[in-house]
Amino acid sequence: MTEEMQNGKMESETPPVPMRYWRRHAKPLVGVAILGVLILWSIGVFHKRTAADHLAYQAGLPVPANAKLLKVKLEPVAPRVDVVGTVASGTKVNLCARMPAYVTEVFVSAGSSVKKGQELVTLDDREIQEQAAASEAQFKQAETEMNRTRQLFENQAATEQAFTSAQSLFTIARAQRERSRVMLTDTRITAPIDGIVTDRHVEPGDLAAPGQTLMAVYDPANMQLEVPVPVRLLAKLPVGQTVEITLDRPATNFQGRVRQIVSEIDPLSRTQLVKVHIEKTSGDVLPGTFGRLWVADDARPAIVIPAAAVYRAGQIELVQIVKDQRAIRRAVRTGPRHGTSVEILSGLDAGDLLLLNPIEEN
Repeated sequence: MTEEMQNGKMESETPPVPMRYWRRHAKPLVGVAILGVLILWSIGVFHKRTAADHLAYQAGLPVPANAKLLKVKLEPVAPRVDVVGTVASGTKVNLCARMPAYVTEVFVSAGSSVKKGQELVTLDDREIQEQAAASEAQFKQAETEMNRTRQLFENQAATEQAFTSAQSLFTIARAQRERSRVMLTDTRITAPIDGIVTDRHVEPGDLAAPGQTLMAVYDPANMQLEVPVPVRLLAKLPVGQTVEITLDRPATNFQGRVRQIVSEIDPLSRTQLVKVHIEKTSGDVLPGTFGRLWVADDARPAIVIPAAAVYRAGQIELVQIVKDQRAIRRAVRTGPRHGTSVEILSGLDAGDLLLLNPIEEN
């Protein structure tokens, strides 16, 4: 009986299952509910909302009262075409050997300035000296024999045939002597003009062959740009016309004058070689320099604006156009420059109002 009473008492003290579940999860559920209320309150669910209104937006920046404006329009523009060429001297002399001989001395190097008549190279002349001495002796002997035969002929002690033969031998000996003298001068290579040495190809001890180029001398005051010009542009380059030239070294512009147009047309490139004399050079233009010849092509309609109206934002070229007294930027693509102006290839249309002094954007 006592055991049954104890069991009944224990059963009556144990709470039901829902009550045990509530006590175990009551605090987490209350915390989640409070957190949800706080979130709703923070996003304004329990606040009174104001009705949405339209806010007007104006693009661009206000235009200053004294701003300078330009109405964009199409105008005829003659684009400049650049044709590439190479600088060469109009006066260049290749110095060659005229006989086989060893080089004994070379007095100049490539880049040396020389004067006309200055000795540049000497060749071994020992053999020529021997030939000259022999020809001189033969000449004196022939001269003596001719004078003796003449006296005999005048005294009727010699025939006319003997006198004629003596004259022939004298003429041959004199010619051989002159030839030897000329050959001696050929062993001394001198500068034919005032200029600068280039293309030195020999050193002392080398064997020079007949026709072999030993070095070259060019005139730095007579430089020209040789340009293969397309046939369609030749009519714009008459002989004597003044043109503009741009060189890589020195990196500057020069005035040129069309000197010669080679009559032969290259069948592969359909071009003719045009030689343009470069004016007012100071000796700093070197042969082989890369250059450009600028030729004005046929005029065409284009949009041209002052270059100062174009500015950059990174790699993007921009201008500012005016609409409703507001400066609105617009991306453009520029083309060739024409003095202080630049051609606009895209981004502007005829009739646009351009702000010449762009407003700085913060």
